[in-house]
Amino acid sequence: MKTTISTVLLAATFTLSITVITQAQKNRPETLSAQSDTSIRPFHINIPQSQLDELQRRISETRFPDKETVKDASQGIQLSQLKELISYWGNGYDWRKLEKKLNALPQFITKIDGIDIQFIHVRSKESNALPIILTHGWPGSPLEFINTIDPLTNPVKYGGKAGDAFDVIIPAIPGYGFSEIPTEQGWNPDRVARAWDVLVKRLGYKQYVSEGGDHGSVISDALARQAPSGLLGIHLTMPATIPSELVKPINAGDPPPSWLTASETQAYQTLSTFFGRNAAYGAMMVTRPQTTGYLLSDSPSALAAFLYEKIAEWSESDLHPENVIGRDAILDDISLYWFTNTGASSSRFYWENNNNNFSAEAQKTKDIKVPVAISVFPHEIYQAPETWSKKAYPTLYYYHKALKGGHFAAWEQPQVFTTEIRDAFRALRKKL
Repeated sequence: MKTTISTVLLAATFTLSITVITQAQKNRPETLSAQSDTSIRPFHINIPQSQLDELQRRISETRFPDKETVKDASQGIQLSQLKELISYWGNGYDWRKLEKKLNALPQFITKIDGIDIQFIHVRSKESNALPIILTHGWPGSPLEFINTIDPLTNPVKYGGKAGDAFDVIIPAIPGYGFSEIPTEQGWNPDRVARAWDVLVKRLGYKQYVSEGGDHGSVISDALARQAPSGLLGIHLTMPATIPSELVKPINAGDPPPSWLTASETQAYQTLSTFFGRNAAYGAMMVTRPQTTGYLLSDSPSALAAFLYEKIAEWSESDLHPENVIGRDAILDDISLYWFTNTGASSSRFYWENNNNNFSAEAQKTKDIKVPVAISVFPHEIYQAPETWSKKAYPTLYYYHKALKGGHFAAWEQPQVFTTEIRDAFRALRKKL
């Protein structure tokens, strides 16, 4: 697959972006390689109507399986629940609303390490705003953070102080969203972290902080291990805190050791259940991302089922995420995966990151020297105990349990998430 405008922007037509990129290429000296192109170009989304029509056609031709033989979701998302979502996707959902919302934001694209990175960059009107890079995960996307942009950049409007303001940078991981799909191996968390540092500094910032959950936590960990100049600290919502001696027994489903505290026992049992019953999706993507991609690229309903199940399970919603995130917002995310055809490429990131994301040893958290903040949300995949967190992250300076929210903290509870970010990084602003 050649790195061209068409492959960078996938099958969609992004009119403004194409115009800007083409003009930049015309003005670039012949001796300047793509690797040394540091230009930042405006980015505009306009999915062709033909693709929207094709999506509706494919949805209308969905062949559903027979009904589950249980009365709960223990075999997966129940048929009636998925049918309702798919029916609305084909007959009521409007992608153009999301396009309009995103195109009203400052969106850009720039080439880093041979890959075009698409990102949102919103500057606060407040002076001395703290730059923050927010990194999404799977099955999320940059859309997870959309409703936190205004509270983070405009804190006074939302009950905060001017000194709480952030400049917000939200990139799409390569192979996700509108960032370019890598055509070579090696785009792992360490490489993405290095690209993020380049991005922040290309935007003119000398100091910044990083925040992430899911893949974003792993990438933020990698960034903190690298400790580039100007990185003041990181904030995590899914920290890697499992002690090395507990990894094997958790994976084996062994009973928790008697010497664990109550909170540690709860975390142990939650993780044991997760790895024993709910982690098959990850095993598929870690071992067979390409095969998984065939399914996710050909059938929108299969893609929706695969993503929606985890959104339902991991959000604090009693398996009805529409009540927390919103049905349109969920379909915005699923549609983003569909129109960019990133089912396979997003799966490959698991293959590249063939690690236990929850293990402190696997993520080498003890190598981290920059300040670390952790917010634990009540319906996260597991609630990291404070004891494990302190042991895993020697530079931990902030640990707090939020009252509401799940794995998709920013998406589910933007106000709670914003408060956590403000509180976590307030101490680091003194270094600006």
